[in-house]
Amino acid sequence: MSVAGTRVETPEISAMAWLGKAADSWPEKPSVSWHGKTYCWRETFTRCKAMAGALEQQGVSHGDRVAYLGYNTHWGFELFFSVPWLGAIIVPVNFRLSLGEMVECIEDSEPRILVVDEHHLEQARAIQQACPWLETLIYAGSGEVPDGMASYDRLLQKQAVPEAIPGGNDDTLILFYTGGTTGRSKGVMLSHINQFANAMGGISLYQLQEGETHLLAGPMFHTAAGSRVYTATLMGIHTVILSRFDVVSVMELVHRYRINTTQIVPTMLQMILDHRRFADFDLSSLRLITYGGAPMPVALMERALRVLPGTGFGQSYGMTEASPVVSVLNTDDHSLAPERRARLVSAGRAAPHVNIRVVGPDRKRLGNGEVGEIAVRGANIMKGYWRAPELTRAVLEDGWYYTGDSGFLDDDGYLFLVGRMKDMIVSGGENVYPIEIENILSRHPEIKECAVIGVPHEKWGEAVHAVIRVAEDACVTEQDIIDYCRERIAHYKCPSAVTFMDQPLPVSTVNKILKTELRKMIVGENK
Repeated sequence: MSVAGTRVETPEISAMAWLGKAADSWPEKPSVSWHGKTYCWRETFTRCKAMAGALEQQGVSHGDRVAYLGYNTHWGFELFFSVPWLGAIIVPVNFRLSLGEMVECIEDSEPRILVVDEHHLEQARAIQQACPWLETLIYAGSGEVPDGMASYDRLLQKQAVPEAIPGGNDDTLILFYTGGTTGRSKGVMLSHINQFANAMGGISLYQLQEGETHLLAGPMFHTAAGSRVYTATLMGIHTVILSRFDVVSVMELVHRYRINTTQIVPTMLQMILDHRRFADFDLSSLRLITYGGAPMPVALMERALRVLPGTGFGQSYGMTEASPVVSVLNTDDHSLAPERRARLVSAGRAAPHVNIRVVGPDRKRLGNGEVGEIAVRGANIMKGYWRAPELTRAVLEDGWYYTGDSGFLDDDGYLFLVGRMKDMIVSGGENVYPIEIENILSRHPEIKECAVIGVPHEKWGEAVHAVIRVAEDACVTEQDIIDYCRERIAHYKCPSAVTFMDQPLPVSTVNKILKTELRKMIVGENK
């Protein structure tokens, strides 16, 4: 990797090598735009190098963690490179979590430094108070630097040169926290190789072009959006950063920057098409919209193809543990022709860097059309869960990752999802694990039994629904239950409705609550 005559030693596969190549190949081409300010690849490289040097002077070294708590910004984009320059690990924190959940992630990852934007200062100070070993808070924002914090931009001005050899290959590059089926978030360790495999697969599948312009609309603490940072850099793609999703802002940015590609969830697309100002913006530059998090309703797909005739669509199925893409329903498969329409409800076929098989309870391969657990293998599969070897061993075996999702493969290799073996709920593109909410509800003094299920929702795909049995003579309302949850966990995880039962919840012969029966009851009531 060399820029302006300076060679930096890097491993064979390294995020910093990708950034160095971009700076060498397209030095004056735009790399990142945010809030009207655009940086070129040479500037981005220089800024990342300087921040790496500054972090090194703050004591960060190989294997250390640096966390970022904030909305999507160019500072956040840069940390995806400056941190691994030192062989350290970047930890994007989900700003939608409750404070208690944020603290859990920080306690688990133990970063030396937390970089925070202007919108999350209160949380950052509370986190530092709860985690006294957290040495430094760095402010990445506008205006006056808060007392007791270092300034990101002032650290850059020192132009410190990092001495460390960048991390690479199988080093952990990034730690994404994902909702935990055990009631606590798990840190997913993704390496440079994992991200490289995912990026190269995406470039091939979506025919991403050198120098295109991409709108980063999803939160970077999710791997779906965060991984696009590395994909864009490998192809010299100009990334226009949206701080937080807003319908008008999306349309304005597409219109202003002539955006070619973006990535959304179906709910976002529906909000765009439904907006009263949809016709006010020129969206004709959009070559490709990729989506995931939930299947696209066929009616919405028909409408999108009609009103955006020059835009192709691609669906991806995946998970954080797979960096994240596993399978893709490509643009050719988005057809309303009667003989191909059935494929619109599939999750597509395996990405070129992934093998997929469906297995039974004994983890032996099943035949086409047989429903079982989906298992995947490839260079994109995570190293494991951070500091959780037992959880890692439970899902990784002989190179295969056992997803916990159920489905089947047809004779043409298309994957069809049948259910979520772990009862995960996908609401508005967010993964919600029922046990997290059940753990909270079980602490309520007036609740005797509880279960949380996902029910169909016209806008969000699925809604979180709680079924509870309260103690005799208890005086508690639906709103009381919702408010109780909102005080303790992220709002998107909280129930939007509650069903009260007088009788014990239905159970199986081994006394497990039969959520299938609860779903039948609740969905039947809502029809």
